[in-house]
Amino acid sequence: MTTRYKWLVPAGVFGGLILLALLINANPPEASQRRQAPAPDLLVSAVVLERRDYTVELNSYGTVQPRTQTTLVAQAGGQIVYVNPNVRDGGYFEKDEVLASVDARDYEADVRIARATLMDSQQVLAEAEARSTQAHEDWERLGNEGEAGNLVLRLPQLEAAKARVASAESTLQKAQLSLERTNIVAPYAGRILQKNADIGQVVTSNQPLADIYATDYVEVRLPIRNSDLAYIDLPESYRDDAATASTTKVKIVSDLVGHSEWSAALVRTESAIDENARQLHVIAQIDDPFAHRDDKRSPPKIGQYVTAELTGRTLTDVVVVPNNAIYQGSYVYIVVEGLLQRRDVEIAWQNERDAIIGVGLQHGDMLVTTSLGQVTSGTRVTTKEST
Repeated sequence: MTTRYKWLVPAGVFGGLILLALLINANPPEASQRRQAPAPDLLVSAVVLERRDYTVELNSYGTVQPRTQTTLVAQAGGQIVYVNPNVRDGGYFEKDEVLASVDARDYEADVRIARATLMDSQQVLAEAEARSTQAHEDWERLGNEGEAGNLVLRLPQLEAAKARVASAESTLQKAQLSLERTNIVAPYAGRILQKNADIGQVVTSNQPLADIYATDYVEVRLPIRNSDLAYIDLPESYRDDAATASTTKVKIVSDLVGHSEWSAALVRTESAIDENARQLHVIAQIDDPFAHRDDKRSPPKIGQYVTAELTGRTLTDVVVVPNNAIYQGSYVYIVVEGLLQRRDVEIAWQNERDAIIGVGLQHGDMLVTTSLGQVTSGTRVTTKEST
């Protein structure tokens, strides 16, 4: 093969490769493009809102206080010779029960002396009456004309004798009263808060013997939030009768000794706003809280902290939503034609569980109750019935 043909062969092969490359680039293979699957809808729980009647329930707190608390004092001085076994811290007693007695011998002697003085003055009075009567008869027997004078009839002496009898009667009554006061009698049915004296102790008049309180009912002072005042009926009348009594029911709850509940009622509203809390306080009354002393429920203790649930007014035709459906206290999510929509709301009233919506939601709106966080309006969702 000549030299010219030796060069032609490689040149032809090279040219064929170039031609093949051009053909491949002119018709590139179509890349297989996968079709992206649509994003799944967000699954949320939702409830259709309905206007309804709603009874407002308010929450408050306070401490148990006695209706009547008294410092029992000795009205007669002397040595204490008797103390009722129930007179001890926490002991119960009934009205007119003798709680303690002081030595009565001196007072008994005073009564006997006063009685003798009275008898003596009564004898003097009888003599004065007899002399006055005799003087009147003598005046008429002697045939004196006109009316006899007071001195003739011994009327001043008679009036003085009557005065001495009255004074002796008063002295006797006072001595008898002092004798009665040697027995310290319970002014009402109650309970001992603190015992301050015991048997053998010599006490003086007006010396404290014990601190007691009445058990017919106890009271709880409850603050009411200013925003709640429009939703509760307060006892404001100056009359204290059934016609003006508050119908607001109160449940008092404590977990001090297990779970205990007591039914109460609002009995009065304080006349001024508390300067420290800047709130109005109401008084709830628990009637006969110590009646069932043997049941499993522990009776309330004075000073015990309790919570209260007050039944307020019943509102008609309102939209009520759970608090967990409200975000930042200002907006909710609703579903409109399968799309999520943010809706601004105004809360008219709210407690720890529910909120009454004043503006922003209507009857028939589908409220999302699932906690979503930050979600863009317009997101497609699938709803399920909220439970």
